[in-house]
Formats: sequence, structure tokens, C-alpha cells
Amino acid sequence: MMRWASVALALAALNATLTFGNIWPTLGVRLTTDLSAELAVLVLMLAIVRRWIGPVSTAALRTLAVLWVILIIGRYADVTVRSLYGREINLYWDLRFAPDVGAMFAFVAKRWHAALFALGLLSVPVLLYGMARWALGRVNEAADAPRLRAVLGSTAAVVLLMWIAPMLGGHVPALIRFAEPAAPAYARALADLAYEMTGAGVSALGPPPSVHSNLSRVRGADVFLIFIESYGVVSWDRPELAGPLAASRTRLETDVRETGRTVLSARVESTTFGGESWLAHVSLLSGTEVRDHRTNLRLMAQERDTLVKVFGRHGYRTVAVMPGLIRSWPQGAFYGFEDIYNLARLDYRGPPFGWWDINDQFALARIDALEVAPPSRRPLFVFFPTISTHAPFTPAPPYQKDWVRVLTKNPYDTADLDRAWSEQPDWTNLGPSYVQSLIYTYETFGGYLRLRADRDLVMILIGDHQPPALVSGADASWDVPVHVIAGARHALLDRLRRHGFHEGLAPPHPTTGGMDALLPILLDAFGDAKEQAVLSGRARPIQQ
Repeated sequence: MMRWASVALALAALNATLTFGNIWPTLGVRLTTDLSAELAVLVLMLAIVRRWIGPVSTAALRTLAVLWVILIIGRYADVTVRSLYGREINLYWDLRFAPDVGAMFAFVAKRWHAALFALGLLSVPVLLYGMARWALGRVNEAADAPRLRAVLGSTAAVVLLMWIAPMLGGHVPALIRFAEPAAPAYARALADLAYEMTGAGVSALGPPPSVHSNLSRVRGADVFLIFIESYGVVSWDRPELAGPLAASRTRLETDVRETGRTVLSARVESTTFGGESWLAHVSLLSGTEVRDHRTNLRLMAQERDTLVKVFGRHGYRTVAVMPGLIRSWPQGAFYGFEDIYNLARLDYRGPPFGWWDINDQFALARIDALEVAPPSRRPLFVFFPTISTHAPFTPAPPYQKDWVRVLTKNPYDTADLDRAWSEQPDWTNLGPSYVQSLIYTYETFGGYLRLRADRDLVMILIGDHQPPALVSGADASWDVPVHVIAGARHALLDRLRRHGFHEGLAPPHPTTGGMDALLPILLDAFGDAKEQAVLSGRARPIQQ
């Protein structure tokens, strides 16, 4: 009797490790009543091997335990990313950014949290291996007894048949559910790697869209394309977020109106959710839908026309303001930027906020002083992905009305600084921190509109993606707001209205289109497509 109980406990433990789900919106897991097809395969294999070949060696069991731990890690990564970020994981590409995520966590977390996390990374795989080795040993021992082996083998075979039946059009009882196997995630990663290494990915990328405009309706104006980190329509659609943001949005609309400008808004579908902002950036700037790293790399291996190059051909100085950029950025050459201001060049020396220390108001003030303020210059096209609304959204910097003081080493009063630094993220409820960071963003851009009330500006504010699902909620859309702010550029504004943009900040339904489809809309609004194309109609892969 004890032997049966021991085997049942071992099977339950192995099944639980490959069928758990995510406790939204946390990094925790919950047990489910699902069945694991991979466990059924394992049990059937052990029964067959013991029956026809002989006892399974200790070394083989150790290897199986290691493989089982690998499957558990894959299962955890898959269900956690799907729950929190609303997308599937690609282990090969996503693991490239694990060091960056770890560095961010180490920066924002308390020391004892970081130490506990590091201890977990080291100890959890060892504990899982010990559990898997014990459980596999119990199942293997049971396979030595003919009666138990028959029960295990036949049960595993029935479970596998129930898993396969729906694929062949059959039916199983509704109470019987199977977890998605973990092994295919690794198979997909290897297949994707092989696919990219052969060059097939680059060959499969479609022809480039037409990226042309004479820019007649923005000629002479400075054009700012600003991607606001994690600015999603959830901030408009969820009352618990929209309510606390209402006053700051009213102030921004007042800033727009009192500086003689108009704001039109729409909503577009981003190509990413909860992170990986560059996928949204490249989709808009190139007019090509890019939803994963594979497509992004394929695109970067080609010479393509971009919105940046359009402005460059018409005499604009094209500048990228990248406060979150701490490494080299060869992608800048693909886009065609004339100059790039990374974290080092912006030279922030004030108090630290967030992962990168620097904040959005300083970055904007710095580029204003270096590029906008000089009296004799070419018109500017400025690309600016913000960072102050990056998760975990706190501490939000204080807004400083004195834009000259922002550029000093002591930009804030002590009381304001202490108040901001006292904010700590609540990882189970980041909504209030998210709201506070957006309030700061609205104040920053409203303040800049007032600072440069005398300038001819066309400012495009657009979200790169929705915030992570722990803020957006389950099953949130991928939509983001886009606002175009301009002065007496009536032809530009009328053109945008034709494309579904509405007066005010509130992004109307329905969605105008995808992030890539926004590029031809903006090009049409900026001017007529009569410029002479510089590049040929077909993309040319860069020779390595």
C-alpha cells in the first residue's frame, strides 16, 4: 500500500511541475488539475524500457531529472511571459535580454530582495532536480514490479490517447484538460535559430513600402516624434486609471490651447505588448510590420527607406534622443539619423531616477539647449523614446517649472526630491505608480509647449505599447494613443481628420490601423508623395 502511495505522490509531483499556471499579476505560480502529456510519455517509456530492455541505470535517471528541470524552467518562462506580457515567449531571442532585465531588477529592488532573488536562482534548480530525481526513482522502482508496470503503462497509454484524440477529431470528457507541453518551446527555438542562420529569414521579408512625401505641410517646422514608454489606451479605458489622470490631461489640453495649438488624436495597434519598444519604433519608422526579433533582424540586414531618411532628404537635421541607450547602437545607421544623443552624451548629473538615473524632462531640456535654442540652424526632426514611464514607474521625478534649473546638478528642492524618492513600487498593484508617471509625462510635454510657445512645432506623442499585463489587466488590447499637436498648420490638421483623427486628447474608437500603417498616414498628412525616391524599389541586403 505504501508503495502505491509513494508512486502516486511521485506522479502527482511530476505532473504538477509541468502543468502549473501563473498567479496574475505576479511572478508566482498556482497548481492546476491539468494533465501533462509529457509525463505520460515518460511513464510509458519507462514501462516499455523496463519490460523489453531491462532496468534503467542511475546515470539515465539523473539525465532524465536534468531534462525534467529544463522542461520546468521552460514551462515557467512560458506561462509567466504570456500572463504578464500578453505574448508568447521565444526562448532564443528573449534570453538575450535576460541580463538587462536582471540589471534593472537589481537596481530598483531592495538589497535583501535582490539577495533573495539571487539565492532563488541558485537554489531552486537544485531543489527541483532533487524532487525530480526522487520522483523518477519511485516511478522507475514501480516499473520493476510487473503488476505496477502494467498499471502504469496502460494508464499512460490511455492518457496519451486522450491527448491525441482531439487532434484527430475525437472528443474527451470536459473535465479532462491537458497543459500545453513545454518541449515544443525549445524545438521552436532551435528551428528558428536554424532558419535564421541559413539566411531564409532575410529572403522571406517582403518588399518595402513606399516611403515618400514632399513634407509641404510641415515645411519649416521642427517635428518631434516622441514615443512615450508604456503609454497604452488602458490609461484611457480603465476608470481606475483614467479618473486620477483626468486633471493632468485637462492641463495638457489647456497648455496646447493657450499656446495657439491644436491637438488631434487617434488610436493605433502596436506591434508589441508590455515591452520590446523597438519593435514599435521600427514598425512606424519603416512602415513594415515588425512583431518579433526575427523580423527586426531581417529588416536591419537590409537597406530600407525610413521616415528619418525622408526628413533628411528635405534638409532636416535628424536627431535621435536616446536617454536609455547605454551601449553602441548600430541600428541608428539603418534609420539614417544624422546624430544620436545617448545617455553618456546627454551627460546627466542630477539625482537618480529609475533604471537609467536620467529623466525625460532633463533629456528634453538638454536637447532643446543643444539643438532647438541655437538661432541659426536647419529645421529639426527629433526622435525621442522616453523612459520615465518605464516599469516599475516609480519613483516619478518631480516636474520642475524652471527649465533652466533642470540642467543643473540640483534641479529640485529637497522636499520635492525626498517626496519622490519615498515612493516605493507595489509589485502587486503598480496602477498608482503608473498613473503618477504619466502625470509627470503630461506635465513635462505641456511645460515644454509653453516654454517654446513661440516656436513652430509639430509634436507627435505616441505610446510604444500597453503597460505590462499586471497594469493593463487580462486580455487587454494592443492599442496605444497617438496625439498630433500643431499650430496654424490647417492643411496638416485637416488631412489628419480625413484619416480618422479627432479633436482633443481622447483617442477615439475604432483603431485607425496598425503601427506600420500609421507611417503612410503621417506621410500623407505631412505632404504629397511627389518626392523623387533615392532608393530603388527593392530592398538590398547588406553584404556582410
